[in-house]
Amino acid sequence: MKSDLFSSEHMAQPATEAGMTLQNAKSIKYAVNGEMLARQGAMIAYRGNLQFERRGQGIGGMLKRAVTGEGLPLMAVKGQGEAWFAHEAQNCFVVDIEQGDVLTVNGRNVLCFDASLSYEIKTVKGSGIAGGGLFNSVFTGWGRLGLVCEGNPLVIPVTAQQPVYVDTDAVVGWTANLSTSLHRSQSIGSMIRGGSGEAVQLMLQGEGYVIVRPSEATPKKTEQH
Repeated sequence: MKSDLFSSEHMAQPATEAGMTLQNAKSIKYAVNGEMLARQGAMIAYRGNLQFERRGQGIGGMLKRAVTGEGLPLMAVKGQGEAWFAHEAQNCFVVDIEQGDVLTVNGRNVLCFDASLSYEIKTVKGSGIAGGGLFNSVFTGWGRLGLVCEGNPLVIPVTAQQPVYVDTDAVVGWTANLSTSLHRSQSIGSMIRGGSGEAVQLMLQGEGYVIVRPSEATPKKTEQH
């Protein structure tokens, strides 16, 4: 059988090292030797001796379920083998987080991550209920984090002299040392006349970077479990 489908570009190769790597622009491969964490339902294939376990809930777990993966709980993947992860053919990115780094990420953009990373759910200060991420996942420690994004993300530098204003439905995440607050860019008169559709943004100030996707939130699809 002959086809470009079977070229090296598409062929899965044996892992050369444990951990997370990009398989291609739309999927992440993880060579598991122990345990890792992923968005439930994100596994598209695996080989080897792996077990997939839903993370326990409890009060803290319920918060994580409500935020991480836009309503999806996390799952632990344990054993030895290889697993591939993806979500709705979105673009995938691998972020190396080192000691001292802090990355705040919208839960809908989390795909998978090393068990060595610490994460907690925090309220986005100043976002109010209007914020698409009233809660966000904050990652610290040392390890790799796999993210997904609809389209190619835009990374915008933020400086003390030049804050950045982002749509709460488009923001993916931001680095440490950035403060957030709600910013109203539309006058009361404009709102009375029907508004511009861009009334409130999240303002980020300080020194760092903010990541946004090239679209606002799309209607949530019904998840199948």
